[in-house]
Amino acid sequence: MAMQLRVTGKQMDVGDALRTHIEESLTTLVGKYFGDGIEAHAVIAREAHLYTCDLQVHVGRGILMQSSEKDADVYKAADKAAERIAKRMRRYKRRLNDHHASAKGRIDQAIEARSYILQSEPEDHEDTSSEHHDGQPVVVAEMATEIPTLTVGEAVMRMDLAELPTLMFRNSAHGGLNVVYRRNDGHIGWIDPRQTEAAVAAE
Repeated sequence: MAMQLRVTGKQMDVGDALRTHIEESLTTLVGKYFGDGIEAHAVIAREAHLYTCDLQVHVGRGILMQSSEKDADVYKAADKAAERIAKRMRRYKRRLNDHHASAKGRIDQAIEARSYILQSEPEDHEDTSSEHHDGQPVVVAEMATEIPTLTVGEAVMRMDLAELPTLMFRNSAHGGLNVVYRRNDGHIGWIDPRQTEAAVAAE
């Protein structure tokens, strides 16, 4: 199956030459790890003298990789975004292969959920134009999502590949909901309520 690629320009036209360049770059850098089943979306934007390439690559079900790079040359911005993804894939090459082998039996164990985007608090708290109704935040958008069943190592890998600040998952070891997140000191935090429950039960 050939790579499925979409290239979108944000308030700018994107020609076939750039689309072909991005496809060839991704095929060279990413395709050698995953020969098929790759879906990618590149969003190109220009601000002043710089171009930004926001790149998303889906490999199979559940593996999302994201990167964003800027350069005065739009082709170099796209190349740097693709290379950044390839660098993280090289780091996780063995674990990605292990994940694909072990995840086959856990595909149907994901929990269906809803994801919400909430309106941020206004800087001027005296501005009542966007007051929350009954003290509840205003929902800007709502989307369907899934909470995957993963090991802790797989959860950290997915969070890193997608450059996410946090990730909720169902721990495959015991079925409970866990969270991994990036700490300000650069380390990874892991929240497991089951550990607390076990400690309380043991007292």
